[in-house]
Amino acid sequence: MLRTTLLASAGALALGTAAFAQDMDIIDTAQNAGNFTTLLAAVEAAGLTETLRGEGPFTVFAPTDEAFAALPEGTVDSLLADPEALANILTYHVVPGRVMSSDLTEGMTAETVQGSEVTFTLEGGPMINDAMISQPDIEASNGVIHVIDSVIMPPEG
Repeated sequence: MLRTTLLASAGALALGTAAFAQDMDIIDTAQNAGNFTTLLAAVEAAGLTETLRGEGPFTVFAPTDEAFAALPEGTVDSLLADPEALANILTYHVVPGRVMSSDLTEGMTAETVQGSEVTFTLEGGPMINDAMISQPDIEASNGVIHVIDSVIMPPEG
């Protein structure tokens, strides 16, 4: 039994980081990446952590810490103080299902968990609305993360 466990562990190590990422949910994968501190704090403040640890699958377009830092001064603090507005923005970054970059087509739209649509363009590099997808297809056990270079805002109303 111990030998089987050791062999299984060695096999998992041999598969490398991809196998490790497959064992982590979206939250753990984002924490492990190290450049989503603000996003994770926002997810926690909005009460969405358990949702993104759930079964999914989810596709998350994840703004980096730099993307949040580029927002006008005070924006992040005011959003952290308003969980409802924060949840509205964060759920606009999530599409139900597992959408890989190879699934995207020019002009494709997708409905977000927030309820509004996002639009994808591919010419000049893959984008969601006005945000560049800088690192696609980071797989997690319950979905996929695509790193984006700016925070996207849902339409008003």
